[in-house]
Amino acid sequence: MCVVFPVYWSSSVPVGVCPESTRQICNNFPAIIDYLPGRHRKLLKNFAFAKHYFLAKVIQHQESLDINNPRDFIDCFLIKMEQEKHNPKTEFTCENLIFTASDLFAAGTETTSTTLRYSLLLLLKYPEVTAKVQEEIDHVIGRHRSPCMQDRHHMPYTDAVLHEIQRYIDLLPTSLPHALTCDMKFRDYFIPKGTTVIASLTSVLYDDKEFPNPEKFDPSHFLDENGKVKKSDYFFPFSTGKRICVGEGLARTELFLFLTTILQNFNLKSPVDLKELDTNPVANGFVSVPPKFQICFIPI
Repeated sequence: MCVVFPVYWSSSVPVGVCPESTRQICNNFPAIIDYLPGRHRKLLKNFAFAKHYFLAKVIQHQESLDINNPRDFIDCFLIKMEQEKHNPKTEFTCENLIFTASDLFAAGTETTSTTLRYSLLLLLKYPEVTAKVQEEIDHVIGRHRSPCMQDRHHMPYTDAVLHEIQRYIDLLPTSLPHALTCDMKFRDYFIPKGTTVIASLTSVLYDDKEFPNPEKFDPSHFLDENGKVKKSDYFFPFSTGKRICVGEGLARTELFLFLTTILQNFNLKSPVDLKELDTNPVANGFVSVPPKFQICFIPI
């Protein structure tokens, strides 16, 4: 289900900002990157801007914090910081708050927007699937109110479509690297503490024993013989293990509400023949990005 091997990774230098011939030098002497010209300077400038932005937000929350009425993630984190302020080993620090908020914002924005674009491409490519989703929307939600998350429990086909979209697009084929916090034995392998572990999510999401014809977009992969949603232990679009994506719940909510709202109000039409629509990703490395396509939204 996964591939485990050691990787030597340097977080000091963003991968891809240096030519191959100088990357090792940058990894070994990260201070050099501050003096090198190139696009990485804009990247680092953007990182600094984001850090100052979130710091300002944290300060605003500190000034108006009500411990009895937390408003959001930052408030809850600040309350926990106060509770553990005398713990020298606490991980609830201002620095961790800034980076965690930044991670949630950056990672959630890119992954959700890419998944939505890929979803529209697949719904455009397979109009018979879109028609069934719209039929379910008409039956459960109707046209006179907006969708809500409670509706998802009564919309098994739509739920299966969302699962299949995430399985099929395989957004993060190798997820993010994780490091072992202690020595462990996995099957016949001894893996020492500190080893970087990379899970091959593709090998699970495209397992042909669990998903017949995995290369085919087919919502029935997540439907049982009674048309109910069938859960799968091989559904890992948000990574695996204890450090699974912290934004999974938010991402599921966004995908359901955005797509059902669009299909409630619009029919999808392609300016080109559907046979010409290519659903293969243009980049299948760290992130699977959908190819460019045109789409028409026809008001219902």
